[in-house]
Amino acid sequence: MALSRTSDAAIRPGWRWAVLGALVGGLIALAVYAPARWLAAGLAQWSGGHLQLINARGTVWRGNAGVVFSSGAAGAASISLPGTLSWTLRPRWDGVSASLELPCCIATPLELTGRPRANGLELAWRDGQSRWPAAMLAGFGAPWNTLKLEGVLDLSMQALVLRWDGPALTIAGRATLDATDISSSLSTLRPMGSYRIAIEGGPVPSLLLTTREGSLQLSGSGRFNGSAMRFDGEASAAPGREDALSNLLNIIGRREGARSLITLG
Repeated sequence: MALSRTSDAAIRPGWRWAVLGALVGGLIALAVYAPARWLAAGLAQWSGGHLQLINARGTVWRGNAGVVFSSGAAGAASISLPGTLSWTLRPRWDGVSASLELPCCIATPLELTGRPRANGLELAWRDGQSRWPAAMLAGFGAPWNTLKLEGVLDLSMQALVLRWDGPALTIAGRATLDATDISSSLSTLRPMGSYRIAIEGGPVPSLLLTTREGSLQLSGSGRFNGSAMRFDGEASAAPGREDALSNLLNIIGRREGARSLITLG
């Protein structure tokens, strides 16, 4: 009997380590092989349903899916990008790095690094360019789903870093968006014009809107205070184009004579 009790006492600690090892192994396997649909669900929740990964396959760390921009979880306006998004995530000692490939819109993979902060998150983008259809903006709801824009959006990023501290966002670096040959369902002019939006990071990030060419003249500037953007601008029609753009000018801002004043935030 004494021998049996001694054997039981020796075995019990071994079983504890075996169970602990099995649990740790299970958690590691779960982390490594977590299905891609978990990432899709998290992204949809974070974006309020505006950005959705459809038919996600693979794992959280390496997978692919279709991309849909929607005006909400049950939004009437949904835009699907052609082709399939592929992603690769790699753990780092200070966070995770990501590589994104989307043949329709990204000529070379977009790369970024995500780092947790004490009360938020930092996303640092490697310099790069991408091209997107302007129609995808309809998936972000008003006013884009009313304007129903068409054209091309060329995005360029230089040393762009986004930092969230709680709800507050700070921006470093620069991003430039060139909108080319833009048209709208609210005007018969096709195209209406081409425009540039430049975002400069810093203590008080700024936004500058200019017209490169076209019948619809847009200009304005904005400041970001960490939680909201304050933008003031105006729109007007080039000489001889007033009638063709009158309906659009009535919608995008507050009419003041020949101009339409745009205020956001």
